[in-house]
Amino acid sequence: MIGALIPPDLSAEVAFIAQGATICGVDEAGRGPWAGPVVAAAVVLDRGNIPPGLNDSKKLTAARRAALFDAIRAAASVGVGVGTVEEIDALNIMRANDLAMLRAIGALNPAPGAALIDGNRVPPGWPCRAQALVGGDGRSLSIAAASIIAKVTRDRIMAELAKAHPGYSWERNRGYGTAEHRAALDRLGVTPHHRRSFRPIHNILRLAGDVLD
Repeated sequence: MIGALIPPDLSAEVAFIAQGATICGVDEAGRGPWAGPVVAAAVVLDRGNIPPGLNDSKKLTAARRAALFDAIRAAASVGVGVGTVEEIDALNIMRANDLAMLRAIGALNPAPGAALIDGNRVPPGWPCRAQALVGGDGRSLSIAAASIIAKVTRDRIMAELAKAHPGYSWERNRGYGTAEHRAALDRLGVTPHHRRSFRPIHNILRLAGDVLD
């Protein structure tokens, strides 16, 4: 329990920094929702100008995430990548997430020499040295910064989609399978932004006769 209270730091970055590598943190948001894209971010921090208070985005309030989002964008190099609903359905969520991460690091200029990636695997075809770090958003400042960028970016995408498709409460549930989201699906049906390959959405479409098992 005490360990959970220890904030992220640069310990995981030290080995790469010692070798003179520019290192980015990479994280994603939105693997689990029933609707909307998956979003990844890659962040190279300026070690002399790290915004205070960086942490796993899930441990921060929405207001604090928004403030840190602006602070990170002002003080660091940031890349963002998106895996679309169409890619999620065609490829599966893991491969679409890999694409989002590759697009995020590809958006960094200059390209980093190394990456710390939240999770237990490095996506195939990764362009530089990399280390997967389980629970990295709570351990590495670089990954924590990426988690904030990815989370806020995706939340804002879902808020915009909520305006175009009122009734699903995506501005609150962000596309996750909440009771209000399920009730809206029963009432309003499936939109083009729902992930048809996800079992709950697939089942709704099957019952409506729109897909066959």
